[in-house]
Amino acid sequence: MKYDAIILGGGAAGLFCAAQAGQRGRRVAVLEKADRMGKKILISGGGRCNFTNIGAGPQHYLSANPHFAKSALRRYTARDFIALVDSYGIAHHEKTLGQLFCDGPALQIVDLLLEECAKAGAQGGHVDVLTGQDVSEVVQEDGRFAVMANGQALLADSLVIATGGPSIPKMGASDFAYELARQFGLKVIEPRPALVPFTLGGEDVLFRELSGVSAEVVAKAGAGKGAVKFREAALLTHRGLSGPAILQVSSYWKHGDPIALDFYPDEKPDWLLERKRSASQTDIVAVLKEHLSERLARVLAERLGLHGVLQGQSDKALRQAGERLKAWEFRPNGTEGFAKAEVTAGGISTAGLSSRTMEAQSVPGLYAIGEAVDVTGWLGGYNFQWAWASGWAAGQAI
Repeated sequence: MKYDAIILGGGAAGLFCAAQAGQRGRRVAVLEKADRMGKKILISGGGRCNFTNIGAGPQHYLSANPHFAKSALRRYTARDFIALVDSYGIAHHEKTLGQLFCDGPALQIVDLLLEECAKAGAQGGHVDVLTGQDVSEVVQEDGRFAVMANGQALLADSLVIATGGPSIPKMGASDFAYELARQFGLKVIEPRPALVPFTLGGEDVLFRELSGVSAEVVAKAGAGKGAVKFREAALLTHRGLSGPAILQVSSYWKHGDPIALDFYPDEKPDWLLERKRSASQTDIVAVLKEHLSERLARVLAERLGLHGVLQGQSDKALRQAGERLKAWEFRPNGTEGFAKAEVTAGGISTAGLSSRTMEAQSVPGLYAIGEAVDVTGWLGGYNFQWAWASGWAAGQAI
């Protein structure tokens, strides 16, 4: 079986790349190990697929080279993909912070991608979408790639690595992309779980009794100019901390470092003192639960050693309590790992890839796209936009 390009991985990036190449008249094969295409798309966004973010830009991505994603993101934007979704009549809505979700099931996005692949025929191209493919060997001879899958040899001038990272292994995720990259001499930035819940130990274990309680906070990781902050919900779990704000900072967290939560992001550090002056007979828990749940307010008051009415607390105690509530430190003892990580940070080093085409500089005809590459987006549709943008870039080149 001879093709112009073989794409390993039938997820968002792989399918979109195949569609672009096919519609340019290329003969393409997409090899997917799972029994159906786009399985991670189907579970994304609670089954509604957070397919992009209106404001997606290079500043929303982590990479050893923060400039690498600029070219692809500029050439295929969120607006471009939104226009494609609209052309299929897929209803969608903005949830928060520019995040776009389908009104209906995520299957609509998978169907869109498969239909885009099918359109290749009208342009003189062809896309074979093959599921249940167990790739046993990949070699390059005389400038052509040979892929052995299910005992059959497939040949192509171009090979695209689009198999993602090891996050959510129950969906079939693995580190196959990294093995293949190393085989061809490409460097790999150490992969790690990203957009992942934290686990807590030590004194912080006491917060596990509040499992299910959430609060709007500003979560912070790092210090000085390297600090990052996200204002969204944090969720206390039976294992530690989760919720959008926590998942966001997890991508930047280094093992052993603390994270800080501002439980009162709209208040000044001395806000408890001001309340004492204006409402001195108010119970401290009643004040704290104006913004937090009563369960969380009581635990925080207890940990702060505050009891009774504001008038009964010293100014020093209230000042210190206010400051701590604005920067409450937790020291995670780890994360819930790749099993619960929404994406993988790290991956195939961008140093060896063209930012315009995603082609390996040292191996002509070899490309890497999507999550397999060391470009990791924030929570909220950014990783899908990278899949579309990087897939489009490679699809224009193969």
